[in-house]
Formats: sequence, C-alpha cells, structure tokens
Amino acid sequence: MEFYEAVSELNINLENRLFTVCDGPHAGEKMITSAGKPVWMSRSDGFFSLHPDEAAAAENGGLTRIGDDRVFAELLGNEKKLVICGAGHVSMPVIDIAKMMGFHVTAIDDRESFIQNALDHGADEGICSGFESALSAIPGDPDTFFLIVTRGHLSDSECLLSIVKKPRAYVGMIGSRRKVGMVKQMLADSGVPQDDVDSVHMPVGLDIGAETPEEIAVAILAEIIEVKNKVRKSEGISASVMEALMSGERGAAALATIVSKKGSSPRAPGTRMLIAEDGSITGTIGGGLAEALVIGRAVKMLEENKNGPQKPVMIYVDMSGKEVADEGMICGGAVEVLLETV
Repeated sequence: MEFYEAVSELNINLENRLFTVCDGPHAGEKMITSAGKPVWMSRSDGFFSLHPDEAAAAENGGLTRIGDDRVFAELLGNEKKLVICGAGHVSMPVIDIAKMMGFHVTAIDDRESFIQNALDHGADEGICSGFESALSAIPGDPDTFFLIVTRGHLSDSECLLSIVKKPRAYVGMIGSRRKVGMVKQMLADSGVPQDDVDSVHMPVGLDIGAETPEEIAVAILAEIIEVKNKVRKSEGISASVMEALMSGERGAAALATIVSKKGSSPRAPGTRMLIAEDGSITGTIGGGLAEALVIGRAVKMLEENKNGPQKPVMIYVDMSGKEVADEGMICGGAVEVLLETV
C-alpha cells in the first residue's frame, strides 16, 4: 500500500500518528500508527521494525531521538472543517477569514439567495435546506467546527440539539446572555448531558467588545483558533497538497515539511509544501525568504534527482540573522525543514 493511500484510509476518530526518520542512513523512512499500533511502514524490514517500542513511546510529537537518528513524530488530524448554520450578515466575514485560515467551509441556510451570497464569499459548499435535514447529512468528527448563527432562537435550538450528538472539535452559538440561558435550559430539559451543555461556547467568541459583523467574526475565529491550537495536531498532508500528489500531473516533485521551529517563525511543525521542477508550489511553509530558500534547494534536488534518487536532506533556516534583516523580513525565528523527493 502506498503512503498516501494509507493516510487516506485512517480512521479519523482514532489517534493516528506519523513518524519520519529525518537523518542518518534511514532518512525518509516512515511509519503510521493508529491507536498505538503500526498500520503501515515504508519498509517492513527497515528502521521502524527495529525500534517499534521507542517510536510508540514518542507521544508528545516533534523531533525525538530514536537510536542514533532523529525522528519527526506528529499527531495527525484532517483538513479543518467549519460548518456555519445560518448565512446572514455575520457569516460573510466569518467565511472570508476562515478561508484565509485554510478551513473547508460549509454554509447552511434555507434561503437560496443567502446561500449564493455565502458561495460568492468563498464557501466551499452551500446547502439550501432546513437545518435539521442538512445537519443529518454531516457526521462530524474531531476536526469539524460548528458555528450557529441562524436568524432565530428556534432554529438555533434545532441546530444545537443535532450538533451536540455528533463528534466535533467545537460548537459555538451567537446570542444574548438571556437567550443563552434559555437555550441551556432547553438542552437540559431535552436530556442533553451537562458536559455537552457546558461544552457549547455561548455567547460565541472571545470577549473583545466586538460590535460590527467584521469584529464579531474576528472574535469568533480567535476563539476557534484558541480551541484548535490546544490540541497540537498536524494535518499531515493538506487537501491541496494531497490532491497534487495523487494526481501526478506535475511529475517529479519535492515535499518540504517543517519538523521544528524556534522563536516566531510563522508556521508550525507538520506544515508541508510541494515543489514542482519548474518551481511552482502547492501549499506554503510561511512565505518570505525562508520559503524561497527551500524552493531553490528543492529545484536543485529535483535536477540532481535525474541522475539518480536523492536522499532526503534537512535544511536549517535562521530567520534572525543579518541576511534576513537586510531584506527587512526579520521575525526572530528559525525552522528545520525536511526535503524529500516524491
């Protein structure tokens, strides 16, 4: 089974981890575990077959040393999904910001013109239907965030009763404190467990004194970021990079993965970017000079790859030095990037 097929077949409701050897003679070897058990190895008789217990013990993720080699361990998530119940005026800036953050956005409303407006703002899917019917077709999972911003408390309650029964990363509902109290009482009267009632973020959003729809959207997405980042998951391979890898349209390519960061470098470990021979990219590892340096090294690696397979290499990019400062791009951080041909 190929690596990308193995990733796509993982049970998203289990704890899935990806391990990659970063240096040494086994650089590039990978293993996937699910619920603590190996489910795929790039080599059945390779590095991980010799060190299964040490790898399983690397629960905290990040760079760890196993034997004489460094291994990057990451807790895999999936593409982050935002389901917005209600496509009114607050939802539009929420969609705008969520798309900038890389969320797959689904908007639900029973008014066709409102759904069209959501699609015009960049929503990936628009479902014009009653809320209960639409939500019945969305199973939810640990990477799905639900936002309830309908036009009335009856619709809010209908959505909430459906969502609290689903696996989810987050559910938030807009409303006054009086409305929140009414909805909480309704949930309790409907037999919803108190833990589920307490898990609902209502009123939604961080308390920053937001007033306009745009400010409210910022408060909502800030709260979602706070919740998302409390669980340090890597997406593993983003949907866009996975699609590019699976299509094979670009031919030979190099995969760049951030495996460590220090200071204020913009992207987290596990962030990936695919570089084609012509220098075109899918995904990003943060932009700027660091990304340009990695792209340049990747293009060179792909050229050298024509003369024979190239071993993975680790690239250290210090973004606090004089060279970066002279470019006016100092951010005070450093990243290590694993570069592999695929």
